[in-house]
Order: sequence, then structure tokens, then C-alpha cells
Amino acid sequence: MISMTLLVALVAFALLFDFLNGMHDAANSIATVVSTRVLKPQWAVVWAASFNFLALFVFGEHVANTVGKGIVDAMVIDATVIWGALCGAVFWNVLTWVLGIPSSSSHALIGGLLGAGLAKAGFDGIVWSGIAKTVAGIFVAPAVGMALALVLVLVVAWTSLKLTPIGVDQRYRKLQLVSAAAYSLGHGGNDAQKTMGIIAVLLYSQGKLGDTFYVPLWVVLSCYGAIALGTMSGGWRIVHTMGSKITRLTPAQGFCAETGGAITLAIANVGGIPISTTHTITGAIVGVGAARRLSAVRWNVASNIVIAWFVTLPAAGLIGAAVYWLTHAIGSM
Repeated sequence: MISMTLLVALVAFALLFDFLNGMHDAANSIATVVSTRVLKPQWAVVWAASFNFLALFVFGEHVANTVGKGIVDAMVIDATVIWGALCGAVFWNVLTWVLGIPSSSSHALIGGLLGAGLAKAGFDGIVWSGIAKTVAGIFVAPAVGMALALVLVLVVAWTSLKLTPIGVDQRYRKLQLVSAAAYSLGHGGNDAQKTMGIIAVLLYSQGKLGDTFYVPLWVVLSCYGAIALGTMSGGWRIVHTMGSKITRLTPAQGFCAETGGAITLAIANVGGIPISTTHTITGAIVGVGAARRLSAVRWNVASNIVIAWFVTLPAAGLIGAAVYWLTHAIGSM
């Protein structure tokens, strides 16, 4: 058991990760609505942050339960494992944010947790069913987002045949506010819950929850509040990459990308699957661009995002494992 001071410090560090997650992933929620000039950046982040927080009233705690006890056995996790996991995730998030790379905060956290858990208990401490569900989500979510966006582009085109280009633009400028809100709900409902799971399993490991794993209400409110505040802080480097470097978007296309991403996130939230919100919206944006023509997508930018997609989990895992071993070694001296 650790002291109350260290426990409070670790909880604060987890909330810092949650804040950075929101700041890092602000681009996911606002890039399309900003790039289509439906909202100014300062209003877009307020819009996204509000719905990030309101997600606590919409979704349950399925993702939090998966992260808390479905990746690494809750009986294996202790304060040092959580410390290693958070260090791996925060370091990678800050590095990719500085470089303007839209990597996945989810992959970073899962990778850090896996690395630290493997460093402590080896493969015996891994919950393979949870890993299988998470890995499937990593690969399936962007593809689903892309497919849904493609279908929505066709639906929008079919339902707009009698409208002038100006009429289409005016309609989807209004509807994009709805799609941005829906995406932000899904983003908050998936990403805030990952930190909820981390804090809850930390408290459980220290005997603060009794014999039953659950997520206390104060943890729920703190995590949703932290990610909303992070989103309000922006993340403008990544907004530029997501909103204009992959492909140019009209309001109708922005609506299709956000709606495809929002549906994908809602399915994942209900299923308790911790997916990457970054790569979900990336897949949807690529789908919208490809629906116009394949050359409309800047594939070199998209490929860089995919490379970050593959590198994030092992990189954060190595950092998490190294921090665990170092901390354990120092504590044993």
C-alpha cells in the first residue's frame, strides 16, 4: 500500500493525462467544423468541450470497466504499474502533440498499461479476451468510420439532387453543428472512461473500493471535467493536419465524416471497446475524400498517421515497462 499523499498524486497525474488527452484530441472533435468555417476555433472548442462533458449522462461505464479490469488483471495492478502506464501515455502524447502528429491517446494508455503490466507479471497477468476486443477495435474502428462516411456521402448526394450548391451548403452548415456535437459526445464517452478505469483500478488496488470494482461518482465527474477542459485548451497543430492536410472538406462532407465517426464511437461505447477516436475520425475523413476521388486524399499525410497508429502502442508500452522497472529497482534499494 502507498501513502495517501502518493495516492492523491497518482490520481492527479491520471487527471493530467485526461486533460492532455482532451487537448491532444480536440482536433478530432473540431477539425472538420473549423476547416469548413462553420464555427470559429474558439467557439468550436467550447461546443466540443460541452458535449464531451455531457457524455456522462449518455453512456454507461462499459469502457471504464474494460480498461480497469479487462486489459491487465486487476489483481496484478498496483501503484507502480499505474505510474508506468501513465508515464508511457503522457510522454508519448506530449511528444506527438509537439510534433503535430495525430496519434492515439487510447493506444498510448493501453500500450503503457500493457507494458507496465507485462513488466510486473509477464503474460500471466494479461486478460486476453479484453486484449482481443481492444486490438479488434484498433483495426476495425477506422474501417467502419470510413465505410459509414462513404455511405453517408451517397445518401447526402441522393437527398440533395434538387438543391442548388448554395442550398446544400446552407443545409449542412446547420447539420454540421449536430454532427460535431454527436462526435464530441462519443469522444467524451470513450476517452474520459479510459482514465476513469485507470483511477478506479488504482483505488481498488489500494483497498479503497472494498471487494468490488466500481467507478465512484467523483471519479466520473473529475474525468469528464478534465477532458472537457483539455478540449477547450485546443490542439491547433493537429487541427491543421486533420482539417485540411488529409483532404479539403465542404460542410456536407464534414457532416458525413463526423456522423460516421459518431456512429462508430457510439457502437464502441455501448460495447465497452476502448478505440482510438483519432483514427476513427481519420478513417471517416479519408472515406469522404475518397468518395470524391482517390486523388483528393493526400495519401502521404494519411500514411504518416497510419505509421503513428502502429508505433504508438509499442512505444508507449516500452516507456511504461522501463518506468516500472526503474521505479521498482529504486524502491528495492
